[in-house]
Amino acid sequence: MFGGKLQQQGGSSHVVSFLLGAALPTALLFFLASDRLGDGLSTISASWRGMNNGTTAATVLQADVARPAPSTLAADDRAGPTQDHQVEFAGLAELLQRVATEDRTVILTSVNEIWTRPNSLLDIFLDGFRSGEDTAHLVDHVLIVTVDAGAFRGCKTVHPHCYLLEVKSMDMNRAKTFGSREYVEMTWLKLSIQLRVLELGYNFLYTDADILWLRNPFQRISVYADMSCSLDNSKAKPAVLLDNEFNGGFYYMKSTSRSVAVVKYWRAARARFDNTIDQVVLNTIKHELVSEIGARIQALETEYISGFCDFQERLDKVCTVHANCCMGLENKVFDLKNVAADWKNYTSLTPEERKKGDIKVTPPSKCWKSMGWT
Repeated sequence: MFGGKLQQQGGSSHVVSFLLGAALPTALLFFLASDRLGDGLSTISASWRGMNNGTTAATVLQADVARPAPSTLAADDRAGPTQDHQVEFAGLAELLQRVATEDRTVILTSVNEIWTRPNSLLDIFLDGFRSGEDTAHLVDHVLIVTVDAGAFRGCKTVHPHCYLLEVKSMDMNRAKTFGSREYVEMTWLKLSIQLRVLELGYNFLYTDADILWLRNPFQRISVYADMSCSLDNSKAKPAVLLDNEFNGGFYYMKSTSRSVAVVKYWRAARARFDNTIDQVVLNTIKHELVSEIGARIQALETEYISGFCDFQERLDKVCTVHANCCMGLENKVFDLKNVAADWKNYTSLTPEERKKGDIKVTPPSKCWKSMGWT
């Protein structure tokens, strides 16, 4: 499960598959933070602190905690300029204080204007928290980042915690073609943000807005990991989970000296590749992060942190469902609504009825069809 200097992983790295479902109508920036370090997220999930997924303190080195740097953030929490990936977030620290849990943890997603429209992905995303198991309290700690004024207005109509990130060096109102150099720049700008978050002493979890939360996923994240990341399919190489392709739609990073080193190494590795998004580079260097830095990287099994790439029918186990391996916003919305409806039916059953296992689960047929799958 974990990589580290005490446990070497073998061989070749793998290049992540380009999930067409990740191609957004507008390129999205994402990051999240908490403003105090801790060794667990007790107020988010009491069970998470005790969950070690087979890894104990005896087998995982104690992480060194990154010291918070002095804040130089301005008072306005709605806009932050950027230039050559040097970003300052005006008022973000103050906003995080209002959104964070007692453990100073924030769940973050990002949206564009289309996703904020009624009955689109943002509505589905937020409704998932309200109808999930042990998730309703988490919606108060969700910070939604928007990159244009229209998205910010749409966000404010449905959620109190919205942040407008103004990117002066790029036209965020114009669609970015997936894989274009402009799109690639956006993905690397995200890492600049996340590095700053870690250096300030914030832990963060990022979740795409096309992910439906059914259960509290923090119980599946180990307190001993520097980074926990979702996978496309954990069954592809079950013997060594780290060998499976990482999916950047859902991941958690704890602020430690190693996690800061991970992001710096990750950013520096970009020079080896031409016009390549950050996720592809991560999959290529992940074994280096283990062997060179000693990073503790947890691969999250799709049995619990699932998606349409490896669709799970066990509603008694699944925590999150990602509309990945999907092309087209309408297809994502349609199939995620089916998952939400199935979940509603499941939660209406008695414990005895659930144990029978005769539960209908609707496959994501439109998304699979969009990928050319039968």
